[in-house]
Amino acid sequence: MKGPPQSSFASLHDVELCSYAAAGERRAFGELVRRHGSAVRHLLRRMGAQPAEADDTAQDAFLAAFERIAEFRGEGTFAGWVKRIAARQYLRRLQRQKRLSAFAAEGGEDEVPAASGDADGRIDLDEGLKTLSPGERLCVSMCYGAGLSHGEAADALNLPLGTVKSHVKRGLEKLRARLAPADDAVLEGKRGNG
Repeated sequence: MKGPPQSSFASLHDVELCSYAAAGERRAFGELVRRHGSAVRHLLRRMGAQPAEADDTAQDAFLAAFERIAEFRGEGTFAGWVKRIAARQYLRRLQRQKRLSAFAAEGGEDEVPAASGDADGRIDLDEGLKTLSPGERLCVSMCYGAGLSHGEAADALNLPLGTVKSHVKRGLEKLRARLAPADDAVLEGKRGNG
């Protein structure tokens, strides 16, 4: 199957690009990488990967996606599919480095440090994620960043489902508290006292 000229790939939908890539058109897959590469690297950074590690893992994930492109059926988004591949690739790296047990075992008993955001008192999500325990950050990133269900995250991490759910719950509670506008926190305090 011969693809359109390179300039035409940019106008195609991801599902069409996947069809061309499955038929051997490398330029179509290159367009998918161009579109989604930074989002995949960003997810990996949120999961805790250092910049070089995120780049390497994203590259491995896209290579795996290219090899398995015929498996993509368009039932979900290509971005979600490749993010799930990347999350699993990163977890394999952690397992190889013997760090997974330390990340998952560190519970959620840590206190959230006081906000030290910019002049408006705002903080971005990446900074908020850094305040979570490693286990919470990993579980929240997998379930909300990579789009895995709690069960899929539990399987990938080799943890009980309840542990993943509690890491996600505590992590989200800490993020909500951390990312809430200062005015809302003051109002909540007044409502509770009044």
